[in-house]
Formats: sequence, C-alpha cells, structure tokens
Amino acid sequence: MADLDGAEQRIVVALDVPTAEEACEIASDLRSHVGVLKIGLELLMSAGVEVVRQMTPFGLPIFLDGKFHDIPTTVAHASRAVTRLGVSMFSVHALGGRSMMRSAAEAARDEAARARVHAPLVLAVTILTSVDERTMNRDLHISGGVEEEVVALAELAASAGLDGVVASPREVRAIRRVLPPTMVVVTPGVRPAWADADDQKRTMTPGDAIAAGASYVVIGRPITQPPAEIGTSTDAARSVAEEISRSLEVNSPT
Repeated sequence: MADLDGAEQRIVVALDVPTAEEACEIASDLRSHVGVLKIGLELLMSAGVEVVRQMTPFGLPIFLDGKFHDIPTTVAHASRAVTRLGVSMFSVHALGGRSMMRSAAEAARDEAARARVHAPLVLAVTILTSVDERTMNRDLHISGGVEEEVVALAELAASAGLDGVVASPREVRAIRRVLPPTMVVVTPGVRPAWADADDQKRTMTPGDAIAAGASYVVIGRPITQPPAEIGTSTDAARSVAEEISRSLEVNSPT
C-alpha cells in the first residue's frame, strides 16, 4: 500500500460511475492527487471485473469494495479470485461473522503466496454510513447504539485476523481505543465542509476524520462532481489534501 506520509495518499476516490470510460477519465485526471481508486458495486456490475485491470495502468492501489457477505466457502473462493486480480484492498461484511471473515483473510493470503504477489488488505465493513441508530434498531433489530455495535464488530474483525475495518469517521476514536495500532481504518461518510451530505448520515470533514485516527478517507461526489465554486475535480482533490495536511501537522507527535 501507499506511504501514508503524504496527505494525498490518504484520499480514496470512489469511482461511483456506470462505465469504465468514465472511471478511466476520473483516474487519469486524479492520478497525481489521490492515493487509492475505489471500485464499488455500481462500476463493478456495469463494467465487470475487467475494469480492475483497466485501472492498473494509472499506477494507484485499487480498493475493490465488493462487501462480500455469504457462507465462508463462497467468500473464500471470491477472496482468492479478487487476490488474483491484483487489488490492494477488498471488503467483506463483518456481520457475516468470524468464520466468514477468517476464511476471507486466510484465502487471500494463501492465494497471494501461491501467485507470489502481495496479499491484499482484507477490510471488514461494520455498519454502513447510511444507517443511523433508529434504522439499526428498528430495521436491522440490532439493539444499542451504533458506536457500540461498530466497536464490537471491529473487535470481531481483529479476532478473525483481518487487516482493518471500514467505519464512519464518528466511530474512529472509539475503534482506535480497542484495535491494534497496525489495523487500518478506512472511513467513508467523509464530506468537506463545502459539500452536501447526500445519502450519508454519520459524516465528518476529512481533516477531522484524520485527526480522529482514520488511515484513509473515502470521498466520491465531492471530488468527482464538485460544486462549481470549488472548480474542477483536481481542484477539489487539492482542497481535500490541503485540509488533511493541516490536520496531520496539527496532530503530529512533537
């Protein structure tokens, strides 16, 4: 994975577009301004897994956010396939349980050893950033508070041997108190002050998310479709990087 000393390297840009052509255009524009390209379900289902290979020439790590959630054997086979694609990170749902997560991590590492490639980071998605406490309690029948559940799932992921978690920035400080420092924390639901919240409910600014302990911040529309007053996508990415840089300077150990 990228060296996290640079502010740009902390930015994961979400390629939430329906075609490989649009994704390639975004990647080409932003290749020098972000650290990771995220391929989610919309692009994956529209363009197929070949889109992963189409992103390779841009020279950036790829996060395949497939959110695998199935029986352990199926997820293990999927994890092997993803590892062969050469991605740097991929996601599974923590709610799939310890056995499923462990199967994903073990399969990815074994496949990487067979192929003599770097093993991808396996990340556990905790509670989606579009879910608030009322939705979690009423619709998912999970009692308690969101932070409590996110922390419990993060601990479960760590016990299953995963490399990190995906969680709202609002839970990062609580997660950092219980996870080993080597665990990666990727935070969607990040919105610059000048951007709309869209369908995210548990949001935070990029600088605040990094200050809380996030390893990476995931940003889509505020960078790929910025407000007119911000300028181009590269202008938006620079603005986010500058905010992260200021946060890193303020919060760096003295």
